[in-house]
Amino acid sequence: MSALPHRAALRSRLRERRRALHAAARIAGAEALAGRLLSLPGLPASGHVAGYWAMDGEIGLHAWQLRLPPGLVYCLPVLGADAQLRFAPWRPGDPLATNRYGIPEPDVAPGSLLEGDAMAFVAMPLVGFDRDGHRLGMGGGWYDRSFAFRRSRAAPPLLVGVGFDEQETDSFALADWDVVPDVICTPTRTLHRP
Repeated sequence: MSALPHRAALRSRLRERRRALHAAARIAGAEALAGRLLSLPGLPASGHVAGYWAMDGEIGLHAWQLRLPPGLVYCLPVLGADAQLRFAPWRPGDPLATNRYGIPEPDVAPGSLLEGDAMAFVAMPLVGFDRDGHRLGMGGGWYDRSFAFRRSRAAPPLLVGVGFDEQETDSFALADWDVVPDVICTPTRTLHRP
């Protein structure tokens, strides 16, 4: 079996596991994750940080967003026609539009969007992760394309894969295009890239 079909089956199993978590576990997990993210040594004191709008059982970032230091500007991703993510500052109450996947994103003019390399810190959703710090995403490659420059050079932003502990899986093969996060954070653990 090739790596891609195996990854598709793995994604399906892990998404079911993620969706099966009870509401109380989700809320407690989001609170614990917020504390863990805020205590990361790489969290900048100022600049733009990116999160995401939690969907399909993803761990929420609302507690983290609300506790960010005042010098940090929280941003949400916006899908570009070129299959790249751009980022827009967003606060609760700011206007949103639904993208083609049904995910809310800031309703702003394209000219006001920020490129990935303008972020100081990015919390990336994941479907699964392994103990080596590899991230398995949804399979669309949005984060991999948007941060492909990180495969060839160490540069900001700090990339942090976030999810529930239950999303850990056995080691899996990386694809050539995978961008490996600097850190994986769950409600109970911080795994730094070896």
